[in-house]
Amino acid sequence: MSLDVLSPTLFAEERPDIAHLITEDDTPVDNLPSEKQQRLLVEPLYSSWQPGRPFLAAANVGIFWDVHEQAIVPDMFLSLDVEVAPDWWAPEHRSYFLWEFRKPPDVVVEIVSNRRGQEASTKLETYARMGIPYYVIYDPQGFVQRTPVVVHELRGGLYHPRPDMRLEGLGLGLTLWEGVFEGRSDRWLRWCTLEGALIPTGAERAEEERRRVREALRLAAEERRRAEEEARRAEEEHRRAERLAARLRSLGIDPDA
Repeated sequence: MSLDVLSPTLFAEERPDIAHLITEDDTPVDNLPSEKQQRLLVEPLYSSWQPGRPFLAAANVGIFWDVHEQAIVPDMFLSLDVEVAPDWWAPEHRSYFLWEFRKPPDVVVEIVSNRRGQEASTKLETYARMGIPYYVIYDPQGFVQRTPVVVHELRGGLYHPRPDMRLEGLGLGLTLWEGVFEGRSDRWLRWCTLEGALIPTGAERAEEERRRVREALRLAAEERRRAEEEARRAEEEHRRAERLAARLRSLGIDPDA
């Protein structure tokens, strides 16, 4: 059941039999850098992104686009205007079935860690046939492309590399960021706004909130110190005035006259 041949019936109300499909095999094999990078591409969307519409972001979850084929499993995908079914443990809801969500994901990201993944060939062709608007290849070691990040945009059924890392249809961009994520310093692929502002992780948001609280406490303490200093100076002025008045009285002069 390929999309280009049977697309009119793909989203029919009658669900296909999926008993033969493997939605998970419980044998994931990935490397440490890729696993951490995948989470950095998913977590900030949930902790900080506010598109004003429902979405699903996931890593290493199968996308089923043909009931006669096993899934293709991108390192990460994002799909807007979809919601996971309440009974997500049910077999028909455990993975991203196009006939259930009624649309392909909006973007898939593949992280290249060797030359065997076919990210720039077979997967590129498959994602185009699925109708995924954006396909991102992140190749930090230069195995399959000259630049670390290439954003492919679907136009006319074919992918065309963009000259930048903007996904304008999603209101998102991507950027390479040098920094520390979960204790590991490296160059990371990060989501950002179209204006280039990083979409922070939950930890970064919490740290920024702690910084704001610390700054507010510092300013409040400074204000208290200034108020106390003003009160001290006012008290000293009052005492000097009292001493001067007492001296004037001792000289027979009424200070209030």
